[in-house]
Amino acid sequence: MSAEGLMGPFALNDPAAGTTGPWYTNGTFGLTAGWHLDIWGKNRAEVTARLGTVKARAAEREQTRQLLAGSVARLCWEWQTQAALNTVLQQIEKEQNTIIATDRQLYQNGITSSVEGVETDINASKTRQQLNDVAGKMKIIEARLSALTNNQTKSLKLKPVALPKVASQLPDELGYSLLARRADLQAAHWYVESSLSTIDAAKAAFYPDINLMAFLQQDALHLSDLFRHSAQQMGVTAGLTLPIFDSGRLNANLDIAKAESNLSIASYNKAVVEAVNDVARAASQVQTLAEKNQHQAQIERDALRVVGLAQARFNAGIIAGSRVSEARIPALRERANGLLLQGQWLDASIQLTGALGGGYKR
Repeated sequence: MSAEGLMGPFALNDPAAGTTGPWYTNGTFGLTAGWHLDIWGKNRAEVTARLGTVKARAAEREQTRQLLAGSVARLCWEWQTQAALNTVLQQIEKEQNTIIATDRQLYQNGITSSVEGVETDINASKTRQQLNDVAGKMKIIEARLSALTNNQTKSLKLKPVALPKVASQLPDELGYSLLARRADLQAAHWYVESSLSTIDAAKAAFYPDINLMAFLQQDALHLSDLFRHSAQQMGVTAGLTLPIFDSGRLNANLDIAKAESNLSIASYNKAVVEAVNDVARAASQVQTLAEKNQHQAQIERDALRVVGLAQARFNAGIIAGSRVSEARIPALRERANGLLLQGQWLDASIQLTGALGGGYKR
């Protein structure tokens, strides 16, 4: 400490006077409190804007989760459809093998020529090829499911289950209010709310800031005097900030906030239009596939009546058992077509569920 200036006396080494210069140790101990008077709501608007952004990002994460869940559900039911189709194709192959065995026996007994069984052999080869194609599709689906579920170490153990029945028609009211549950619309909504709060904060920045600060402390030049009554200090101060020379920056910030808000509103409007189109397109597809399934069900019933007539004739001894197998094959083919349509309806229904929000709640 220099002997010159205001603190000069403390630079002297005079124990009687309480100075031990040229060095000293300053000690401060106390409490300080500050209060920013948010009269114009600037801080409140900034907090609201941040909360809106946080909620928007949470909705975006939920949208990603829903997309992943929807993809997994679609793949699972596609696998179930292929598994059911595999069962029907095996039944067709069984009936074809029965016909082939009968034709060979007739040929060996000299009743028919070898040419008559060629078409059945070709059809059996085609069925075997279809079975191989189905098995390949099931393996591809399993690989995609393993990738989506991050299950690379263990093989999936999927078990065939019955496909859900096709609903004859859509509900009377789809309820476009369900669109509010869509995670992407929720994210867009919160971005709009956040942008509006940002505008409020930018407007409030034009007004003066008022700050209050109070302190209660012990302050001494020597640590031995720190807790003496003479070292006690207290006070209250106030601060006023006027953005007189900062209008250019504040105006620029306000213009940016307004532009970002307009962009957020436009993005929200676009998302709503796309959501309505998604619902309309998915609903139309579900309704169309439901009608196709109804027509296919009638075709399958007619094919089963033909099988019933053939079975009755066989029981009466009018036709051979191979003729019953020949009648069953077209019915099984129609059943395979019905399974494919049923699988398409399931896939469209899952897409419709996703278009309507997938059950997401705020």
